Amino acid sequence: MSKPVLTTESGAPVADNQNSASAGVGGPLLIQDQHLLEKLARFNRERIPERVVHARGSGAYGYFEVTDDVTDHTHADFLGEIGKRTEVFLRFSTVADSLGGADAVRDPRGFAVKFYTEDGNYDLVGNNTPVFFIKDPVKFPDFIHSQKRDPFTGRQEPDNVWDFWGHSPEATHQVTWLMGDRGIPASYRHMDGFGSHTYQWTNEAGEAFFVKYHFKTDQGIRCLTGEQAAELAGRDPNSHQTDLLQAIERGVHPSWTLYVQIMPAAEADGYRFNPFDLTKVWPHRDYPRRRVGRLVLNRNPDNVFAEVEQAAFSPNNFVPGIGPSPDKMLQGRLFAYADAHRYRLGVNHTLLAVNAPKAVPGGARNYGRDGLMAVNGQGRDAKNYEPNSYDGPVETGRPLSAPLPVAGHTGNHVAPPHTKDDDFYQAGELYRLLPEESRARLIATIAGGLSQVSRNDVVERNLAHFHAADPEYGRRVAEAVHALRED
Repeated sequence: MSKPVLTTESGAPVADNQNSASAGVGGPLLIQDQHLLEKLARFNRERIPERVVHARGSGAYGYFEVTDDVTDHTHADFLGEIGKRTEVFLRFSTVADSLGGADAVRDPRGFAVKFYTEDGNYDLVGNNTPVFFIKDPVKFPDFIHSQKRDPFTGRQEPDNVWDFWGHSPEATHQVTWLMGDRGIPASYRHMDGFGSHTYQWTNEAGEAFFVKYHFKTDQGIRCLTGEQAAELAGRDPNSHQTDLLQAIERGVHPSWTLYVQIMPAAEADGYRFNPFDLTKVWPHRDYPRRRVGRLVLNRNPDNVFAEVEQAAFSPNNFVPGIGPSPDKMLQGRLFAYADAHRYRLGVNHTLLAVNAPKAVPGGARNYGRDGLMAVNGQGRDAKNYEPNSYDGPVETGRPLSAPLPVAGHTGNHVAPPHTKDDDFYQAGELYRLLPEESRARLIATIAGGLSQVSRNDVVERNLAHFHAADPEYGRRVAEAVHALRED
């Protein structure tokens, strides 16, 4: 069978794809060589700006299957029937490093799930930890600047990292997670995922509940020590990508069981912790986990750039029965994530195959038009305004979720206090839960980083946080830092 003819992007046949057109044999090249210029121009534009955070990622397709009835708490259709399956795309990532970084590093992992539901795409954007470093989005750019490469030295600086944490006592809980045994997952398959934020569910009766999502790995937790990670990162910087790709290709399909914690909305104000504080968890003894379903990954992307790099997740992509909470970090991300994608991918990024609402009959229907990369099907005689008299799509009049009550005056407010709303209590609880061998590794990891800080006041400020979490915790970190700085 004959091979198809190679063409230019305009469809013209290419006569020679091995030699550029020149002025005579051995002469300079000609600007009229349209094929050469087209290839070079396209090559120059093959890459787009990388994500500021979560730049290095891997992903796969699969499905979510409902195993338990949760219709008493949400009327979300994709959760409405035991046995119902919804196609998903899951993107894993490291947070702080660039696109060229290694997988096996000490860093939180992104865990972003896109559910292609019949009511539109639902994006659940979280991490492999249930908490985060800060509780207010106004601090997020500063936090990320402190963790990324220094603009002068071009590398991550311990002075910057620990200086920010020293001025942010609420980070103590997440720092304890990150520096502990689960700080470096052995693979994406062997870690849990969390929605991290607090979200809202609404049932058919209009009753509101606040929820937290927990994806528990069915493969079991496996992690790396700092020494193992350094060796693996040097041997195969793509270790997590390789593991995920090869596992799915050989038919070993990773899976996670989804549980939720459910809090009736009326209980939020009186809870002992601020339930909307991203630096805190809800203890399971207060709100036990309830099983919802199972997420399975069974298909690798055909093109990593088109499907993983251009995958766009935004926590403001809700479906009926699910909505936001007053979680300040979530509120900030409702804007920031979508805006990042409009910058990186263009205003029409939702038309890309990986981002399109593929399960919605007829696809997305709205009055958005034009912009970068506008495609056919967005115009002709269809009107681009609403309301209109021409049978265009109309509103439903039914909110996706229950309204959130508000009161008081506008202004820059500290979150209302709850009885145990300090920045150190839960970090201390986590430390005391750890067995001694895990505590020893945690102390060594923190001291290894903190001992590199040049300013004594920054060191002391951080030591005070660990001491406030637990006196033994603070004493052991101080002794370990002192010993390393004496060497």
